[in-house]
Amino acid sequence: MSDETTTPEGQVLPTGTAGDAVPGELLELAAAHNILTEYTDQDGVLQQVRASTLVAVLGALGVTATSSEGVAASLERARDAEWRAVLPDCLVVRQGDETQVPVHVPRDSGVHAWVELELADHASLPASATPWRVTPTGPSFGHAERERRDLAPADGEAESRTIGTRTLERTVFTVPADLPLGWHTMHARCDAFAVSTTLVVTPERLELPAGLAERQAWGFLVQLYSVRSRDSWGLGDLADLADLAWLTAHNAGADFVGINPLHATEPTVPVTPSPYLPVSRRFLSPLYIRVEDIRETAYLSAADRSLVEWAAEPVRELATDLGPIDRDAVWEAKRAALEVVFTAPRSAARQTSLDEFVLEQGRGLADFATWCAIAEHLDGREWPPELTDPGSHAVTLLRRSLSERVQFYIWVQWVADEQLRAAHRAGLDAGMRVGLLKDLPVGVHREGADAWANASVLARGVTVGAPPDMYNQQGQNWSQPPWHPVALAKSGYAPYRDMLRTVLRHAGALRVDHVLGLFRLWWIPGGARASAGAYVQYDHEALIGILCLEAHRAGAIVIGEDLGTFEPWVRDYLTSRGILGTSVLLFERDDDGAPREPESYRSLALATVTTHDLPPTAGYLAGEHVDLRERLGLLTEDAQVLRGRARAERDALVDALSRRGLTTFDPSERELVEGLHRYLRDTPSVLVGVHLTDAVGERRAQNQPGTDQEYPNWKVPLADSSGNLVLLEDLFDNARLRSLVAVMNEEPLPEDLPRLPEDLPRLTKKKTR
Repeated sequence: MSDETTTPEGQVLPTGTAGDAVPGELLELAAAHNILTEYTDQDGVLQQVRASTLVAVLGALGVTATSSEGVAASLERARDAEWRAVLPDCLVVRQGDETQVPVHVPRDSGVHAWVELELADHASLPASATPWRVTPTGPSFGHAERERRDLAPADGEAESRTIGTRTLERTVFTVPADLPLGWHTMHARCDAFAVSTTLVVTPERLELPAGLAERQAWGFLVQLYSVRSRDSWGLGDLADLADLAWLTAHNAGADFVGINPLHATEPTVPVTPSPYLPVSRRFLSPLYIRVEDIRETAYLSAADRSLVEWAAEPVRELATDLGPIDRDAVWEAKRAALEVVFTAPRSAARQTSLDEFVLEQGRGLADFATWCAIAEHLDGREWPPELTDPGSHAVTLLRRSLSERVQFYIWVQWVADEQLRAAHRAGLDAGMRVGLLKDLPVGVHREGADAWANASVLARGVTVGAPPDMYNQQGQNWSQPPWHPVALAKSGYAPYRDMLRTVLRHAGALRVDHVLGLFRLWWIPGGARASAGAYVQYDHEALIGILCLEAHRAGAIVIGEDLGTFEPWVRDYLTSRGILGTSVLLFERDDDGAPREPESYRSLALATVTTHDLPPTAGYLAGEHVDLRERLGLLTEDAQVLRGRARAERDALVDALSRRGLTTFDPSERELVEGLHRYLRDTPSVLVGVHLTDAVGERRAQNQPGTDQEYPNWKVPLADSSGNLVLLEDLFDNARLRSLVAVMNEEPLPEDLPRLPEDLPRLTKKKTR
């Protein structure tokens, strides 16, 4: 690993040491751009960020800091930045709050301001302009009149400041508290010019759907690719999801099915296996399409139908293979079949549905499909510089020559969207109160479609990750470009909003992975160690507010994965906005280190026993996570010490369960897993998630953090405790699953269940050393 940091301008800087003195002006400049110059590490020690890291992160923000003269000049610009702007880059306010907005114009030029309200029928569109058609060169747009509200200046004299040769005057206008929720536009006009900015009115709080606050809901959490049927093409798909949702509601009485991210993957092989590193967070992976469920497939000619069957034949048999799952083979087969079905004629109603989908998704869909077509055309070759800008003339010309492939990838997204909608509807129709619980990753692949289309609002020369902690002592680098906070605000948060709108389609709930990233993200300069980063703060009021607005419009619950290191006020803030947290039983401890009593869990939370980054519960409590990490060479402590801790953790959990009469004091594997889920049923948490792997007795981890090729991450098909494959058709014949479903539906325990004596000392972490 290099001990140097490279700035976005290409200047190489030594990383130095944590103890290096940082010039005061550099500290002030970093603070002015919301870069934290110090942070508290895993041991509670305050660490100062290196000067070279601050210089590199400032460079990624477009701020020059490579010399003392540059720092001084940048600092002067930062001090005057608010006055140089006529209006703020974007205004995000809460409904019911009266807001004061400063407007800066040349002195004595006169200024008036007003707000244009969002049109009611634009509420679900991805841009303020209404797209009406998509051509090979992109979508065209139309406009309509909007309601206007004039704004009154606040009382008091106007302030003034001279910047260079200009004297500017500040007039404060009052945005009234009665504006409706939505995406509005604030305008200001003076004698010399007129400007505008986006004004977003967000809910004070995201309320739970009726009934959830009164009665706890539970559901299965699944890695969809691993849940295969005999008809799937080697990978669990959207038809399997629809069946799983219906069966889970009908046979198990569950209220939701939580799924791994289904976001778009590369259009060529190799396909990245991790669902948390997509090429786009806005669009879906066609890997999950069930080809036979596309209506036009039924009307293919015999010859074309044979082509589809031939494509399916080599991968259908993979559905009964113990793995690892071969995404490359699945995609090559499905792409060949989809190309055949794409050429089939569509009915007038089906064509209209496709046209409406294209209009609704707008330019974002056209750009995504264009990227897919170009990536396929280049087939792994390096992108020429002229193609790295979506708006370039070269891209326009190539889009025209690849127009049929662009249309193919647009059609693929429509098909996937239709099948996802059917899966969500299947659960709701069978009685679910929530339906699908979708998952939103932290970011995207740095060479993917979103990074290409949204390059103007992403920071370059840095990636996001996490500082060192007890699980990753070198820190983590997730290789994803972060949002550029200033550029994102200048865009009116449109790319963020449009992504949320698509993700929230056909979902009753959304889990936001690492929701703490909406407050601050660990930026790592290119070429530096993961530990040599710095936290960059975001406007959480804007990002969380917009998330609440779009979830409110979609009628969805939001769950923030709020595990890790954070300031205490962050959880309080999320709770105040109605966003659920995440409680993992294996991590919940009281002050003595013992399992937290269920009554003390948060009510606004999704409670689970474990996470997808650990082995299933049975394997974890048997210490298999230690064995696996030892085999892979990932341990930084003695294996026997870690095994001792794992045994002590199991003992403490058994103690806690048996005292409540939830299991025996010497439980079997099945009894222990069921007891832990009974424990969660005793919490006030509004949602309880059951990992499907726990329900069938699976012991293998789906993902081992810190590995790439050493372990088949995200490729493990669902199997039982004996290693036998569990197919969707046989799922509800599984005895362990049926028994755990009875637990989740609160069927009573046997009256003669043995319990620990009341006077036996309580096990704690301290007493088990």
